[in-house]
Amino acid sequence: MSTSRIRLGADIGGTFTDVVLEKGGELFSSKVLTTYSAPENAILDGMQQVCKKADVSPGDIQQIIHGTTLATNALIERRGAKTALVTTTGFRDVIEMRTESRFEQYDLNLNLPEPLLDRNMRYCVTERMDASGNVLLPLDMNEVDGIADQLEKAGYESIAIGLIHSYVNDSHEKQVRDALAKRLPNVMISISSEVSPQMREYERFNTVVANAYIKPLMKSYLSRLEDRLIDSGVDCSIFLMHSGGGIISIESAADFPVRLVESGPAGGAVFAANIAARYGLDKVLSFDMGGTTAKICLIKNQTPKTSRVFEVARTYRFKKGSGMPISIPVIDMVEIGAGGGSLAHVDSMRQIRVGPESAGSEPGPACYGQGGERPAVTDADLILGKLDPNNFAGGSMKLHADDSAKALNAHIGNTLDMDAQTAAFGLAEVVDENMANAARVHAVENGEDLAEYTMIAFGGAAPLHAGRLCEKLGVDRLLVPPGAGVGSAIGFLRAPFSFEANRSVYMKLSDFDASKVKSLLIDLRTEATKFVRKCDANAEILSDFKVYMRYIGQGWEIPITLTEEQALDPDSQTYLQLFEDDYSKLFGRPVEGMDVEVTVWAVNATTPPESVARISEQAGNATAIATGKRDVFDPALSANASAKIVDRSALQMGSTVEGPAVIVEDETTIILPSSRKAVCQPDGCVDVKAKVARG
Repeated sequence: MSTSRIRLGADIGGTFTDVVLEKGGELFSSKVLTTYSAPENAILDGMQQVCKKADVSPGDIQQIIHGTTLATNALIERRGAKTALVTTTGFRDVIEMRTESRFEQYDLNLNLPEPLLDRNMRYCVTERMDASGNVLLPLDMNEVDGIADQLEKAGYESIAIGLIHSYVNDSHEKQVRDALAKRLPNVMISISSEVSPQMREYERFNTVVANAYIKPLMKSYLSRLEDRLIDSGVDCSIFLMHSGGGIISIESAADFPVRLVESGPAGGAVFAANIAARYGLDKVLSFDMGGTTAKICLIKNQTPKTSRVFEVARTYRFKKGSGMPISIPVIDMVEIGAGGGSLAHVDSMRQIRVGPESAGSEPGPACYGQGGERPAVTDADLILGKLDPNNFAGGSMKLHADDSAKALNAHIGNTLDMDAQTAAFGLAEVVDENMANAARVHAVENGEDLAEYTMIAFGGAAPLHAGRLCEKLGVDRLLVPPGAGVGSAIGFLRAPFSFEANRSVYMKLSDFDASKVKSLLIDLRTEATKFVRKCDANAEILSDFKVYMRYIGQGWEIPITLTEEQALDPDSQTYLQLFEDDYSKLFGRPVEGMDVEVTVWAVNATTPPESVARISEQAGNATAIATGKRDVFDPALSANASAKIVDRSALQMGSTVEGPAVIVEDETTIILPSSRKAVCQPDGCVDVKAKVARG
């Protein structure tokens, strides 16, 4: 995408809203506290600030790309619209029964998460398709009319329609939708065959319910945002970042808001992938820590790993299976409640626990001086000397260390008989170990050794903790790019326009129908391309083809990537060879004598990725000039260390900083432990390496 255009990226986080304006390749950024009651206010405030810095008016902006946590938060906090589910008779309780999987096998008192909709909000209609899409029981339209009466009387704002096997034959779902739309013209309707046309009814029903649940909220918000921007003089297209790492139109986002659930973190992964390409790194650990959560993502060959299903609002120690499954294309990452605003307490075992509850921006951590009384990660960082109380968020906020100490003593120190600094040390170590453990587990699940990886850290809180995380994980190299504090918003400006269309069509390789496969993939490419054309009518569009395959009898599939030639000139032996090669990489060897089946077919239409020039990396050639010193607690030494204070804006190419040091900038602070040294690279990245690399 051309850097001569004036473009704006805006990311609403749980604590801060980040706004970045790009003008002629130069970036101007701002962090504003998120305004929960009217999130658009923070975007408009941030937009005015960056426009002033760039000396442009809002009317000069030619494109806005937006990502938000509003959809995620609405699901987590259960504050969506009054929603009903219409499903096939006999399947009313699917979203409550879930699957047979127990996320904590030996917990006799296991409590499953409550479904989004109570049982009396789920309605049944007589109809039935078989797994091949053949009608077993015709739809009873008189029954649909009766359900419409009940829905109207109950005053629902949104309706989800999920019928069994509709991913193969959507005719009944569309008939129910059309009948309800005619009777209830002011009610929003979502159907599973459009939102998530994939097999596995629990995941599909849950996804369409989630889409319907947040649709009125997101449609209202996006409409308000569009109107407010127009009133401010903005006259350009607005796009939304989706969870798969691409950009969609505001109209598509309003129809399928469930695709926005991981939009902010997806922008961060795109940002990290862009940096990885700049440095030619094929193994990168993306570490994004903001005010509410920390996100960890593996990026191989400069491409974030993707998945078809992820979970929102895990309720049991972030264990897989304890949340709400959402079946949409998404960048695969682990997300835990570990951010600057994450609150700490001492449990019944006298252990310090951190998160997932967050102070957010209202009231925020105790040090914000807005009435927060419980200690947060930011309070610990302040007491440990990592933050300057007079220069937080570019000096726009003053932090109150006395309030932090009071909160740490009241909720940790007094209980465990320790002073405020020791309590802060304990809190920081717990949250750092939580993040390190999440990274270890994610790497093991993907068969990776983190010792071979380079960490890229961004988000307002990540550079404060990344050095210690590298020590814990045995990672020798860390990159903190320019604009790290607003990395996700920058990632929005680096993302392509894209949309993935997928469909479940079951097919054994022994019954492979080449003409049917070709026709299906062409249809999916046409569908995905149509969404991208809404964003840019004249852009070049590329297609990525993927199929999900497994041996017969297995419960889950693995993704197999196809070239365009393999997709459009399909051959069963080629598919089998590709599957066995990838299966062997994951599990050691193929299984002899078993048939293979395809369950899901997917095509991602995307504009070409932004071309990235490799930089010429520099060795350190001059010691950076310090502007002062302050004591910073070094957890590896369990003691205070006198750390140099270095202004990042004063670093020149090749400038070297030896730890312990504090590198300060407006949006974040880089803490350099005693074990590390840093060099400023030509593109402004702070390249942090271990002083003694592992041999």
